[in-house]
Amino acid sequence: MRDVVIIGSGCAGLTAAIYAARANLRPLVIDGIEIGGQLSLTTLVENFPGFPEGVQGPELIQRMRDQAARFGAEYQAGNVTAADLSKRPFTLTLDGQTVETRSLIIASGASARWLGLASEKALIGKGVSSCATCDGFFFRGKKVLVVGGGDSAMEEGIFLTRFVSSVEIVHRRDQFRASKIMLDRARHNEKITFTLDTVVDDILDPGRGEVVGAKLRNVKTKAVTERDVSAVFVAIGHIPNAAIFKGQLEMDADGYLKTHQGVRTNVPGVFACGDVQDRVFRQAVTAAGTGCMAAIEAERFLESSDE
Repeated sequence: MRDVVIIGSGCAGLTAAIYAARANLRPLVIDGIEIGGQLSLTTLVENFPGFPEGVQGPELIQRMRDQAARFGAEYQAGNVTAADLSKRPFTLTLDGQTVETRSLIIASGASARWLGLASEKALIGKGVSSCATCDGFFFRGKKVLVVGGGDSAMEEGIFLTRFVSSVEIVHRRDQFRASKIMLDRARHNEKITFTLDTVVDDILDPGRGEVVGAKLRNVKTKAVTERDVSAVFVAIGHIPNAAIFKGQLEMDADGYLKTHQGVRTNVPGVFACGDVQDRVFRQAVTAAGTGCMAAIEAERFLESSDE
């Protein structure tokens, strides 16, 4: 029987682990789908407080893991495939094993939707990004692509114009999912151009370990063209890793967990933090903040519980 189980090992989950461990709750951290979360796919992180020279994403995650382990957090590899939150203790199924816990912190994050290209995968963190706020600064004065047609793509494109020389937004259709106000803002920005009915066929050059260009294909004419760009920002959405809780926890239309009074879900004793419940900010520091909140809430819940 566990007092606290934390699902997810990114910034939110590990911060929750630090706080829970320091409260002598001996939390079990289940690594989840992506060990280390989005930061494990990031290179230099320059906006996390306390690192004036920046820090590599995997290094930051490892430091957090070591910090939580120092206070007694335990780690278990694997992914939770089922959960029963109908009664306490809560029951989790982990690779065929059953884990029972008096409280649960869900920090399973949201996975970026990618284009599915081999070159894209090879260049993530080397010019391919799903976060303009995180990585836009590194491409000051450069030409970049943004892929997508929703509000996220428009927001990414507009934000990037603070740094880059030009932004080309590539969208596979000639109609947009973006709201009119966001689309108008992008269209009126002199640094932004649009290429419609077009998809990215390839990103160059994995052999050089950096983005130096992209191959685009018009879906109607089949014509292929190349662009000399230094980065490709993929803004086609995120998938919250919360499907196993469907029907048990309140979610919005896109599957993000709904929370109230900070990080509380609709089930007492179950808390959600980080990108699995935050569709707005999605930053390491905000994820860490909600992880802290979740651990404190779990500690208070356990103290007040009679079970």
